Formats: sequence, C-alpha cells, structure tokens
Amino acid sequence: MCQTPRVVSVFVRTSLPPHVAGQHVDVRLTAPDGYQAQRSYSIASAPGVVPIELAIERLDDGEVSPYFHEVARSGDTFEVRGPIGGHFIWAREDGGPILLVGGGSGVVPLMAMARHRAVAAAEIETLLVYSARTWDELIFRDELIEREACEPGLALAVTTTREPRRRPGDLDRRLDRSLLRKILARWERVPRHVYVCGSNAFVGSVTSDLVQEGIAPARIRAERYGGTL
Repeated sequence: MCQTPRVVSVFVRTSLPPHVAGQHVDVRLTAPDGYQAQRSYSIASAPGVVPIELAIERLDDGEVSPYFHEVARSGDTFEVRGPIGGHFIWAREDGGPILLVGGGSGVVPLMAMARHRAVAAAEIETLLVYSARTWDELIFRDELIEREACEPGLALAVTTTREPRRRPGDLDRRLDRSLLRKILARWERVPRHVYVCGSNAFVGSVTSDLVQEGIAPARIRAERYGGTL
C-alpha cells in the first residue's frame, strides 16, 4: 500500500508477542548466496491489530527498503524479530495529555500511539505535530485529517518546510522554538508525556526547544535515526 511516493505500508503476519505502541521490529532479509541485511522498522498499527503494519521509506542506497518497494509480493516470507523497545512507548495507563512530535517518517511510531488512543483512551487529550517537506510526503495524511475531524480529543498541527501550506490552519515553515510556542499556545494544554521522533537533527532541535519552553526533560522521550529533514 503506497503512503507517499517514497513510503509504502507493508502488512506482516507474525507469531510475535503483542507490541506496545511505540515499539519496533527488526527485519532481516537473506539473499540466495547467504548474504544478510537487517533494518529496524517502527510498528504503525495499534497494539492487538494483526497483521502489523510497517511503513517503509525507500532509501536509494538501502539494502532492505528497495526489496519492499520493488520485489516483495504477498505471501513472501522473511525474518522478523521483536517487538523491541521499552522506553519510547505509550499505553493507556500512562495517561495524558500527550504531545506527539514527528518529522518525516518519524511519525510512524506516533501513529501507533494515536491509533491506540482512539480505541483504548479516546478521552485523553492528544496533539500530534507533524513536519514534512511537502504535502505529498505526509505519511498517513488522509487518515490523520479524518481522525482530527472525527476525534474531538485529537488535535493535528501540520507544517511543510518546502512548499506552501494546503489548508487553513496549517503551517509552512521549519518547526523551530517560536513555531512550537505558537502551536502549544493554540492547544492550551500542558502535556504530561511528550514523544519526539525523527532525524537526529530534528529531534535534537525540537527537544531542546521544548525544554526552553518550560517542559521538564523528564517528560520527554525521544527516538531518532540518521539523516536530516
């Protein structure tokens, strides 16, 4: 299932234990000559949903992602290990309000949290701040817009960094401290938990800005990957 020009959703049936929102799995491919390549992918689906959904971004120099974009077919088998991760997770009993901040494909584990909240804790106020280069690169875009319209406790703030905004209320600039301040003031909530996921540079900048805006570091959990936004 195509999410954006560079991201596909892959639905995997496994015998793994149920995951917690925010966890990931390791996927290993083995070539006919025995060569193996392994990568980690966040789980986008809510806990208990099968098959699990992985949103895989194509990397031109990648060893694993091109397989899922060009070769994989329904019924193919490969190794999956997990679920993995005990820090960057959220469950209903953790409560809220929740602030989720994602850059690019960093939205994937946050999507699992948003989906889990919808079915298990819809009363918990949640704000998802999502930054991407362009409108067409917003992963899960249509679902997120629909969720915002149908779920009173979910607020969505979208900013695109390389093209003008498409909707009134959206933003079209880099997610810096002043923009975060504006978004948080509009939300009018004090988050109990904050989850930030994206590139190294994105996560470093956002977490620093949030602390400067008065959010205690102990409330912030971060997950990052290489590259830049």
